[in-house]
Amino acid sequence: MSKAFASQADLEEKTVSFSKLSEHAYAYTAEGDPNSGIVIGDDAVMVIDTQATPAMAQDVIRRIREVTDKAIKYVVLSHYHAVRVLGAAAYQPEHIIASQDTRDLIVERGEQDKASEIGRFPRLFRNVESVPPGMTWPTITFTGKMTLWLGKLEVQLIQLGRGHTKGDTVVWLPQDKVLFSGDLVEFDATPYAGDAYFQDWPKTLDNIAALKPQALVPGRGAALQGAADVARGLEGTRAFVSELYASVKAGAAAGKDLRSVYKETFDKLQPKYGQWVIFNHCMPFDVTRAYDEATQYPDPRIWTAERDIEMWKSLET
Repeated sequence: MSKAFASQADLEEKTVSFSKLSEHAYAYTAEGDPNSGIVIGDDAVMVIDTQATPAMAQDVIRRIREVTDKAIKYVVLSHYHAVRVLGAAAYQPEHIIASQDTRDLIVERGEQDKASEIGRFPRLFRNVESVPPGMTWPTITFTGKMTLWLGKLEVQLIQLGRGHTKGDTVVWLPQDKVLFSGDLVEFDATPYAGDAYFQDWPKTLDNIAALKPQALVPGRGAALQGAADVARGLEGTRAFVSELYASVKAGAAAGKDLRSVYKETFDKLQPKYGQWVIFNHCMPFDVTRAYDEATQYPDPRIWTAERDIEMWKSLET
């Protein structure tokens, strides 16, 4: 292979930031590694996205304990990807909440996704042996919208549309105007789109913008504070997704094969986005999914560890 597979060569430790965004909201970020969000209500704590292993989640818990001793009662899964969910056991929550669509994806492809992601991201699955056997299952699911009250603090869990996956959930604090987007929004980090719905994603971003958040915690990248920063995060993600899909769709319509379309699209996007975190990692997966959507697969095909390697070899050698 001309490039090391996925992120196997990414071994550099990242600096963690724990930022207060409002009276109730904090962001746990790490220079483009997967983020976690924290909501501190009157009587309980909620964690949005858990880190990849229980061992890694211990650092999130340590930061939470620096600011509150309230019980961590809720874990919310913004979507089903292993790097987001497998740390859940560390929090010992009363409830793990996800959309019904996310639960359906765990049933359909959770085991394959787990094996695939562990193979792609060795650094992010430190102490993978700390992950309990089997899947991380939600104890509560919802469709469309669910409201929780952490004392007097209203917390809305909303499906605003498909994008990164079909099950994407955002967490919205209407009182504080803070939104946790999961991987629907990235900032200075490349959107992973191997399980995406490219044609739906921009509209879903419009639905996020319509809430007018004043702060936003993306799936990767620094927390966004202020309307201008939030708008930049939304626009950057929208531009990447739209430009990539337009390039792939045009190539597919011209009858070009996947390898040709990949090289063409990589060369088009690299000057503008190549400095974003995990650009080289994501592009083969993103273009493959976009090509599928533009041709014969309206829904994402399941990625397995074996399919990952075959795809990478066919595009990167």
